[in-house]
Amino acid sequence: MKKFILAIFLIILTAKACFCADFDYQKVYRELESPDFSYMHNVDPKQYYECKGFTWSPYPLFRLNSPLYFKKISIEPGYYNLTPREHKGKDYILFKESGLVKYIIPVYKKGFVPEFFYDENLPQAKLTFGQSFQIKSLDFIGKHFPSAKRKPAPQTFLEVTDLDNNFISIVVYFKEFRYYLILRTVRM
Repeated sequence: MKKFILAIFLIILTAKACFCADFDYQKVYRELESPDFSYMHNVDPKQYYECKGFTWSPYPLFRLNSPLYFKKISIEPGYYNLTPREHKGKDYILFKESGLVKYIIPVYKKGFVPEFFYDENLPQAKLTFGQSFQIKSLDFIGKHFPSAKRKPAPQTFLEVTDLDNNFISIVVYFKEFRYYLILRTVRM
């Protein structure tokens, strides 16, 4: 009986080690290259066209309380709009403050958002009677007058995970894609 329990314990331990060792964050961090480009006057040229139909920025807002590091880039504490961009076939996340690009960080993985992810993870707004009446009346007007229809804001979500050896993983969900970043909490 003891041998049986010991065998099951060893099988579970090796299976857990196999599942945990499938991704090497340090190797990915070392292989990522720092961006070799910048924007003129730190202005994102696509921002106007993406934001012109919205009252506020459609990008996810990230609040940073302590500095993060990527190679020689030091991201200072503050509020940043995380904006995904593609440059020469590579994906990057722009850290924007007051509409200006402050930092450019490369993405190590890009994937599709699961089908019902936003429905399961985004909270539904609790509206007062006046707010719900206003939204229903605006939807009614938009239904009967197509030129007055409001464009819905893109769905966004942020996921931050603390990893081993002072690494931080940030997953930015924006529209139908998710972008994976890896940063450090301590300068290397």
